[in-house]
Amino acid sequence: MSQTLLEFRQVDVFYGQIQALNAVSLTVNEGETVALIGANGAGKSTLLMSIFGQPRIAGGQILYRGEDISRKSTHFIASNGIAQAPEGRRIFPDMTVEENLLMGTIPIGSRYQNADKARMYGLFPRLEERRTQRAMTLSGGEQQMLAIARALMSRPKLLLLDEPSLGLAPIVVKQIFQILRDLTREGMTLFLVEQNASHALKLSDRGYVMVNGQIQLSGSGQALLMDPAVRSAYLGGV
Repeated sequence: MSQTLLEFRQVDVFYGQIQALNAVSLTVNEGETVALIGANGAGKSTLLMSIFGQPRIAGGQILYRGEDISRKSTHFIASNGIAQAPEGRRIFPDMTVEENLLMGTIPIGSRYQNADKARMYGLFPRLEERRTQRAMTLSGGEQQMLAIARALMSRPKLLLLDEPSLGLAPIVVKQIFQILRDLTREGMTLFLVEQNASHALKLSDRGYVMVNGQIQLSGSGQALLMDPAVRSAYLGGV
């Protein structure tokens, strides 16, 4: 039986007087891909960012491999096997592709950087072609590939992805999700926050639906794809 890697237990988050997350509970098991879908503003990104303590949770627990990390430092969390490809990519625009990749090794040091750099270029051939270019010159899809590759350079046990399809053309979205599918076949554990419910649920073993800071539905990716309420709200009713 697979180990529970990440668990939210009755997590509350506030921004001032506004409650952004209300008693959220969910799990991500080792080797799984889990999707969190919902409308813009539902609280999905807040949930993901709370893992790194920004914002800090007001109630409940966030457990990683059974340990409560809700008061741990960002560096501690990153050094212990969690990496994030954030919403909006947030690459270093004035650095080259290769320099961005090397920034991903900060949590674990440079011991594996050459081998891992070669692996990233194998996964993302476009990045190898552009390795000496400044990141600001890349297309949106290439920047998203770079954000994912940079996160992978820390050799995470759990990869968090925040809206990887945001702002990308449909053909590029397909490329990104094919890369994510390849990662899952290698055994990578993914926790995916995504507005593109169709792509996310097709990729995922399990999924959760968030509405106004609360989990409203959960189930297998396939079951949620077929759920009439999910199809009506997030899949255009098709």
